[in-house]
Amino acid sequence: MTKIDRWLLPDGIEEILPDRALKVERLRRRLLDLYHSWGYDLVIPPLAEFTDSLLSGSGSDLDLMTFKITDQLTGRMMGVRADITPQAARMDAHSLQRNSPNRLCYAAQVLYTRPRGPLESRAPIQLGVELFGEASLEADVEVMSLLVETLNVSGLDEIYLDIGHVGIYRALELAAGLSLEQSRELFALLQRKDAGLQQWLLNNVADAALATMLAALPGLAGDTTILSQAKQVLANAPATVLQALSEVESVANQLAECAPHVTLFLDLSELRGYHYHTGIVFAAYTSESTLALGNGGRYDDVGEAFGRARPATGFGIDLSKLASLVEYNSTVAAGIYAPVPSESTNCTAWVKEISRLRESGERVVRGFTSQHVDYDELHCDRVLIASDSGFNVEPTAALAAGNESK
Repeated sequence: MTKIDRWLLPDGIEEILPDRALKVERLRRRLLDLYHSWGYDLVIPPLAEFTDSLLSGSGSDLDLMTFKITDQLTGRMMGVRADITPQAARMDAHSLQRNSPNRLCYAAQVLYTRPRGPLESRAPIQLGVELFGEASLEADVEVMSLLVETLNVSGLDEIYLDIGHVGIYRALELAAGLSLEQSRELFALLQRKDAGLQQWLLNNVADAALATMLAALPGLAGDTTILSQAKQVLANAPATVLQALSEVESVANQLAECAPHVTLFLDLSELRGYHYHTGIVFAAYTSESTLALGNGGRYDDVGEAFGRARPATGFGIDLSKLASLVEYNSTVAAGIYAPVPSESTNCTAWVKEISRLRESGERVVRGFTSQHVDYDELHCDRVLIASDSGFNVEPTAALAAGNESK
């Protein structure tokens, strides 16, 4: 590597410089305060864990996204987290062991082996909430409402919420009695909403009624009026399908009441996180972004690997991506520059004065003897001046004018 190349970062890895970092951090604090007001407790999970726990119940998708390393102390395989949800599940099941519904929130960086999409970061700051120990739809509605409130507090409007239920497809697939290979092919066709789906079903699904219902799934997407169509198309489906459809309808009705300003979109063939989620799944969009800003859903019993299966639901957001879409005050508050005092100045009193100013909320930047002072770079609009009577804070503009008049 040449000197010219040494500043390069790996593809998908980025640095966050001061102005943007301040914007991201202020938004992070504001959202964590929001979650605190809803009763969610902040946790800070470790950067790496043994893969035995880090990948428990998460499916192969997360396994492929996780960087793995060998622990030099034990020889066991460790992983750098690519998702915080499994860590939160471990905390709920093992570290906290609360009996009542347990609400947790977090904001920390994760690392992917490859980007999730074109031009996306491989090291995003994941912000999210998890609600454990409550199986009712009220828990799903709460976390979806909190996702909407997250976007509102961030300064976004025109929010669109995409809602699905993986149980609909899962029950139809099971009833069709497909082989493992056939299941993979059908899953891929539905994910792509492939035009060849109908012909594939004709060739692989013997039950004509089931084939018709599976073929209809991609078309069961739209506003809440598609529920009536879905009830007709899926009228003879297994009871678990009808139960899932009823849950989607109930959630949509509750959200229409508690978040009437949100546009709901139902997609009954939504398979995001299929190998991980167990029920309602959702994603939030705005007019400013074609990509989902936050997504989540129900993932019951992940804690079973730690000896304590609990119902769970939650969501995650890429904080950096969210911050890039919102207008948020990232201006550094103008501070006070404190030049090196002259030999006649009482240094103890000078240090105490700087401490007093900082304690009062001021930003004070101490100077160095040979420093070239650029007030704009230092974000200072005032200067601490020592005089016989003590210390004064004077505007930099007044000092500049005084120097010009000499």
